[in-house]
Amino acid sequence: MTTEETADTKEFQLPRSRVANERLHALIPGGAHTYAKGDDQYPEHLAPVISHGRGAHVWDIDGNRYIEYGSGLRSVSLGHAHPRVNEAARREIDRGGNFVRPSMVEAEAAERFLATVPTAEMVKFAKNGSDVTTAAVRLARAVTGRPRVAICGDQPFFSVDDWFIGTTPMPAGIPAATTELTVSFPYGDLAATEELLTRYQDEIACLILEPAGHIEPPPGYLAGLRELADRHGCVLVFDEMISGFRWSEAGAQGLYGVVPDLSTFGKALGNGFAVSALGGRRALMERGGLRHPHERVFLLSTTHGAETHSLAAAMAVQSTYVEEGITARLHTLGERLAAGVRGAASSTGVGEHVVVRGRASNLVFATLDEYGQPSQEYRTLFLRQLLAGGVLAPSFVVSSALDDTDIDRTVDVVAEACAVYRKALDAGDPTPWLGGRPVKPVFRRLV
Repeated sequence: MTTEETADTKEFQLPRSRVANERLHALIPGGAHTYAKGDDQYPEHLAPVISHGRGAHVWDIDGNRYIEYGSGLRSVSLGHAHPRVNEAARREIDRGGNFVRPSMVEAEAAERFLATVPTAEMVKFAKNGSDVTTAAVRLARAVTGRPRVAICGDQPFFSVDDWFIGTTPMPAGIPAATTELTVSFPYGDLAATEELLTRYQDEIACLILEPAGHIEPPPGYLAGLRELADRHGCVLVFDEMISGFRWSEAGAQGLYGVVPDLSTFGKALGNGFAVSALGGRRALMERGGLRHPHERVFLLSTTHGAETHSLAAAMAVQSTYVEEGITARLHTLGERLAAGVRGAASSTGVGEHVVVRGRASNLVFATLDEYGQPSQEYRTLFLRQLLAGGVLAPSFVVSSALDDTDIDRTVDVVAEACAVYRKALDAGDPTPWLGGRPVKPVFRRLV
């Protein structure tokens, strides 16, 4: 715990954050604007409310400083208040942020994006990932004339819109008729996907998936999906919200060499500024424009989609990634962290219970009980110990602002947390170390 005084877990308290969380709940449903940021995702009464951040560190309103991971739900990959990104945004703010006609910044941002993601031929910007993934689905339905959407059922999130949320454990308010039009296929299984396409022959408009996640795509898998989409006449959509920039500047498609028809980017694209992108083949994208003979598609039309400061930030992010080799740095930092965490877990006898997974630039951790099953109780224990040690880590997703000292300190805190984890396993009950109710899954039917 990086305050003037140290404290063990039992003494670690956040009185100002606790009061602020109550204030947030009184004003905002759920107490946060993103469910994954909710205080139910953290040990009871230990959900820090943030004052400010710089680089890889954030400070809460109680005065504690933390090494932060998963910054901005993976969006702040260069670190908070990055000077190059902030300066680019500041220049445009001083020139005006939004106009009644396009600005040259829109053309420049489009040119920069298409140079960074050369597999796309046209691009349209928006403010969040849900807007562009839903636009991709709408476009696919329009060009194919088909009603159904096939999502990868092993992946957690695609959009806040009805076509996806209706398939989750939180479908309240969504008509069954809408949900029935979304079907799913398993990641890595071409045979099952082909069976789905055959079962709904000429009904599936698109296959949409994250091209890579916590496991690498099996050899030939993405190319096989490309072939299936072509053969069955549907659109292949890559959701690169997470893999964009973290796998390569051009996303997973740039790393694995498989070209989708459409792809969506966000998160790291703006380093915390609100910007997302839908890119794709000209023949498809132009259907949302003015220069084609077909029925026009309402592709994307957002008041704030072309805010100049966010587009300027995105251009600065892309330049920084390319010029400074950020993707390689993320992998180097992640590899060091993963090795350290695995070593700490192994040395304290919990190597089979605290498990690091994923690509080095996008690490997550699993907390398993004495039977090897995922456990919210043990996750609570682990998060509580990390917080007390000054590490805010809903995941171990790195930013390039971290340095070796940060990584080493994190590993030390993880080792201390694992020692407590071992005690709980030996006792057969983590309850004495929870300090209250366990953390909860984001998607659940009941409060």
